Amino acid sequence: MSPVTAGVLQLLALVAALALAYRPLGDYMARVYSSEKHYKPEKWIYKAIGANPSAEMRWPAYLRGVLAFSAVSVLFLYALQRAQGILPGSLGFSAIDPDQAFNTAASFVSNTNWQSYYGEQAMGHVVQTGGLAVQNFVSAAVGMAVAVALVRGFARSRTGELGNFWSDLVRGVFRILLPISVIGAVILVACGVIQNFAGIHEVGQFLGGSQQWNGGAVASQEVIKELGTNGGGYFNANSSHPFENPTPFSNLFEIFLILVIPFALTRTFGRMVGSLRQGYAILATMATIWLGFVVLMMWTEFAHHGPAFDIAGGAMEGKETRFGIGASAIFSVSTTLTSTGAVNSFHSSFTGLGGGIQLLGMQLGEIAPGGVGSGLYGMLIMAIIAVFIAGLMVGRTPEYLGKKISTREIKLAACYILITPALVLCFTAAAMALPTPPHSMLNSGAHGFSEVLYAYTSGANNNGSAFAGLNADTQWFNSTIGIAMLLGRFLPMVFVLALAGSLAEQQPVPETAGTLRTDKPLYTGLLVGTILIITGLTYFPALALGPLAEGLAS
Repeated sequence: MSPVTAGVLQLLALVAALALAYRPLGDYMARVYSSEKHYKPEKWIYKAIGANPSAEMRWPAYLRGVLAFSAVSVLFLYALQRAQGILPGSLGFSAIDPDQAFNTAASFVSNTNWQSYYGEQAMGHVVQTGGLAVQNFVSAAVGMAVAVALVRGFARSRTGELGNFWSDLVRGVFRILLPISVIGAVILVACGVIQNFAGIHEVGQFLGGSQQWNGGAVASQEVIKELGTNGGGYFNANSSHPFENPTPFSNLFEIFLILVIPFALTRTFGRMVGSLRQGYAILATMATIWLGFVVLMMWTEFAHHGPAFDIAGGAMEGKETRFGIGASAIFSVSTTLTSTGAVNSFHSSFTGLGGGIQLLGMQLGEIAPGGVGSGLYGMLIMAIIAVFIAGLMVGRTPEYLGKKISTREIKLAACYILITPALVLCFTAAAMALPTPPHSMLNSGAHGFSEVLYAYTSGANNNGSAFAGLNADTQWFNSTIGIAMLLGRFLPMVFVLALAGSLAEQQPVPETAGTLRTDKPLYTGLLVGTILIITGLTYFPALALGPLAEGLAS
């Protein structure tokens, strides 16, 4: 079987698996977030934190819950890393340096999981399982809660109430993420992923030296790393490490985990707003972009010319032979179009245009299908922008799902789409202008610029993958990328929740003959075009200096 055929067959199998899971998972999540019942273990948690799960919140109170919980999470994870040297199960590792501890705390709480350290050489069992793995669950649940709050803003009328953050958070963890993770972890263990609390041990002698590995609860962390679109690896090699991702089947299963909740949330959206066709329209937009990017990535990696490429059957540099080009391309696109950041190949070793596709995927805002929760609310913001543009074309006040998109709503949506590009471009410009940060670049020229642009794009968009070649473990990059991750995660949430509150207060507008049908293919095409045009206008100059220049020169 040729590598191209193998890649296409894996893509078809993945699409089939996602299609089978779409309806039951999407309907189940809609029931979870619409239920008024609280299970006994959930009540224990509410009692412990002093929360009333039945009390409805307006958007400022919902936002305060998000920010307060996240702030406490940052402080806890920072303190845990700083105390590692005196904790049991530390494997002899010392406390994490202050700047790196801040960067890692900001990274995992913001669902970014950017790592400027070697996991197997820095973090002990307590920090990995009690700190990082816990944040993999709760940071994902925070994103899902904010998305559901926005959906309620569309579904409700004449009220500013958006539900209860604490109830949404706990349900997201215990009713959705945890059950799927238990099943997924068992599957990964069956595939060969390790799950233990072993210490550091020698595995053999190589070239006169010894090689050492430490064990860990890898399967349980790997499953939520992918399911929660987190991305932080137990080992530095991430999902290219055989302890995390040993076989082609485990690789395909991990891609499935990355995509299943973001895609299924579109059905949850359709179910909660009372129109499954609206959910299908959002799904079609996400799927069109994702499939388009996968095809482009496969083409760039398979069709690259040169003697080495011809012998290997494509651009195999930096890719695992047990996965091949096709599976690596699918994984790469899936991880950069979501806020996952997991990698099963060396992104910096992709072709110049392949690296550009990875960058563009993150710069779209990671909305196709995006992160758990963040992908849906990001796409709904773009849907509002597309409706506004359509309204300008015909001279009519835009409407979406029976809600008027007035000046207030469009200002909030505009702030949402501007904040992340501002963070990416300003921090990249500062890093390139100052004398010290460029010393961290392994490469010069276009590829070196791409390394820095990729780092801040990954951080501000809460992706977490790295282009490599950049030494990000410096005070400058640890501090600035940490700030970019926090601002890139929580500032957009302010605008999302404010928009949700504004929509929930409105009275529904009856549909007329002049109302734009947002559940038709025409609107899906408009939405895809809006996303690509806005992103292109924003980032094209930066992309032209980096991956486009490199790709055209090769």
